Amino acid sequence: MALRPVQVNMKAFDGLVVGRFWAEALGWSVFRPGVTTYVGPVGGFVWPDPVAVCIDVVPVPEPKTATKNRVHLDLATTSAAHQAELVARLQALGATPAHVGQGDVPWTVLADPEGNEFCVLEPRETYRDTGPIAAVVVDCADPRAMARFWDEAMDWTLHEVTDDHAVLRSAKGVGPYLEFLRTPDVKTVPDRVHLDLLPYPGDDKAAEVVRLRALGATDLDLGQGDVAWTCLADPEGHEFCVLAPS
Repeated sequence: MALRPVQVNMKAFDGLVVGRFWAEALGWSVFRPGVTTYVGPVGGFVWPDPVAVCIDVVPVPEPKTATKNRVHLDLATTSAAHQAELVARLQALGATPAHVGQGDVPWTVLADPEGNEFCVLEPRETYRDTGPIAAVVVDCADPRAMARFWDEAMDWTLHEVTDDHAVLRSAKGVGPYLEFLRTPDVKTVPDRVHLDLLPYPGDDKAAEVVRLRALGATDLDLGQGDVAWTCLADPEGHEFCVLAPS
């Protein structure tokens, strides 16, 4: 049994505005299968996408606070000119410069129209074949502990782990990376951005949830009520959901 991340769940006060921004940013399409705004690769609606980790924008009544998100996206570029062009295009779409203590770095930190931080990376060989999203990055206190949990939780391959960061990617070698980055920040508010995981066809969702609890996940009550998915938190308290196969 195993799970795979299929989408980044992003809360937004105006889900359609945020969804349209990310669709334009990534060169993807906006789909509205329900009350959420789903952003995925161009073409007909496919869920789950066989390669990409897509974005599901969920409307909430509260705007983002000044607190920095502990999960963010890194966007890939192919050249210095591409990076500059992408930054300019994103700002024209409504992105604004963000300052999160990054200092003098080769990447550019921006925020979407509701303040969700993300990075536009300088060209890196590692991300040459990821698609527009290079990585989903999670701030954490202990990358080694996160690597132990998430390596067991998912069927992705652990590529690297040090005291400062851990890196996983689909065993198929496609799509974005999942990276855990050691940071001094302490989690104080619920994550506004989190991962949604999905069992494979034929696997038992309830059994997967039991397995995750045994690995150190804890149950999470976000006021979700009686829903088909299960809300959990990893050992450092990052929220994630296990979705029900459709």
